[in-house]
Amino acid sequence: MGYRPRIKSPRTSGRGNRTSRHKKAKAKGRKHRSIGSSIWEESHVATTEEVVDRTLKRLHTLGSQRFASSPFSEHFGRWLLNLRDVMSEFESSPTISVDDEFVKERSQILSNVEFELEERSRKEASLEGSIKSLSDSKILLERIEKEYAIRAREIEGRKNSEVKRLHSGIDGLRGELDDIARMKTGFFRAFSKKAKAQKEAEVTQRLNAAQSELELTVQNFAAEQERLRGEYERKKQPVIEQIRDYQKEIENLETDGSIKDRRVACEALVNAVNALLQRKTFSLQ
Repeated sequence: MGYRPRIKSPRTSGRGNRTSRHKKAKAKGRKHRSIGSSIWEESHVATTEEVVDRTLKRLHTLGSQRFASSPFSEHFGRWLLNLRDVMSEFESSPTISVDDEFVKERSQILSNVEFELEERSRKEASLEGSIKSLSDSKILLERIEKEYAIRAREIEGRKNSEVKRLHSGIDGLRGELDDIARMKTGFFRAFSKKAKAQKEAEVTQRLNAAQSELELTVQNFAAEQERLRGEYERKKQPVIEQIRDYQKEIENLETDGSIKDRRVACEALVNAVNALLQRKTFSLQ
């Protein structure tokens, strides 16, 4: 009879089977534990305190939330949805029983904050128009100031020219008076004392008239300059106020001004929840 060698199974094969069975057992154990944990979580009902605590914390978070960059209105819809979800979860909890007063108060608060955010959205949508209006107002102010400067220089130029002319005439008359004063009179002279006095009186009268004209001219130019200044101020002031208003409006739209409205709404909902609990506690006493 021929010899047949006996074929042995690799030793590793047994270890592999044992390892595989061990892994399956562990996996099965984890599965059972997972199912058990899930069942426990589903069977666990949050207490009233837990529901209230979670709701108030979420309201505080939403009330203090800031939106980093404009347009801020892009975040309003998501924020309102989150706020409604918080209140919906609170009211749908098995341990919470809301009354008509709470429902009415909650509805009013949500309606108010939604209205405020819609108003802010409309204002924010007008930001581009406000920026253009601000630019137009600045251009208008520059034109008003330029026109005023041109007219003021024109008046000053006419004033200087006229005053110079009058001063020249006055200087001439004063020189003429000096010449008359140096004239000698006598029987054999060209001028008698009477003629000299008459000539002197005539020139003096003309000098006084010239000086009066100079004073009146200076006053007239001052009045004209004052009228121009008043006209300039009347045109400029409303435009400056417009620029200030547009700048303030743009500044407000470029910052998250909605946080105040949202914080007020969340604080009001916190008060409504607390008031509901107080009514429930009082009714049980």
